[in-house]
Amino acid sequence: MTEQAPGPRDVPVVVEARGLVKRFGHVTAVDGCDFELRAGEVLAVIGDNGAGKSTLIKMISGALVPDGGELRIDGRPVHLRNPLDARAFGIETVYQDLAVAPALDIASNLYLGREQLMPGLAGKLLRRMDKTAMRENARHQLEDLKVGIPNINQAVEKLSGGQRQAVAVARAAAWGSRVIIMDEPTAALGVRESGQVLDLIRRIRDRGIPVILISHNMPQVFEIADRIHIMRLGRRAAVVTPQERSMSEVVAIMTGALTVDGGPAR
Repeated sequence: MTEQAPGPRDVPVVVEARGLVKRFGHVTAVDGCDFELRAGEVLAVIGDNGAGKSTLIKMISGALVPDGGELRIDGRPVHLRNPLDARAFGIETVYQDLAVAPALDIASNLYLGREQLMPGLAGKLLRRMDKTAMRENARHQLEDLKVGIPNINQAVEKLSGGQRQAVAVARAAAWGSRVIIMDEPTAALGVRESGQVLDLIRRIRDRGIPVILISHNMPQVFEIADRIHIMRLGRRAAVVTPQERSMSEVVAIMTGALTVDGGPAR
């Protein structure tokens, strides 16, 4: 039995998993894991290396197919065979390596793989991209998220680390209508740039789009997360809020030094 953080009963569950299992040969990475993501929240997923958090998130993002259990989106069972299936349900992922094209400009990166074609024959027959519309839409998207990049036409490789992260997040926000997953979004950033990314996550949440945040940075988790999903040995050990559990208690649950009922680990 895991400790489940309380929450308003009228807040719908957007993504739900019951008993997810994923094996790699003789190794069971996720062993009957449950999961709930509620509308309009930042849910941090934490755990030691090998706890199964990355495998769990990859199943939710479509990068891995579960060997067992059930995944539901808005209450309906779904079978995600690949990331394109997840995208079709409005689930976007910002990976740690960002997956941006450094030589392309910002608008081209926001529309990467989803290029907008020109209207009429130029688009239908000649497959010409509508770069003007893409740049205008990209500018509005960045302005809406309060991302300060003066020149929309500059190549991503000329941006700072924080600005590159902002472009990757803005791309996810542009297309992620239901869920945005972020894998260690501040791992390679300084304090100032990390703060900007956290502000960006808050603005996405304020739009009503829930965010799954995978992070090892406990101070940042406690700063931004509404709830914290703690993984241990391939299962959900607990779901808590920063208000009800201290950082040391969360770390103790994560490492097995503390059970969810407050007693010592066996």
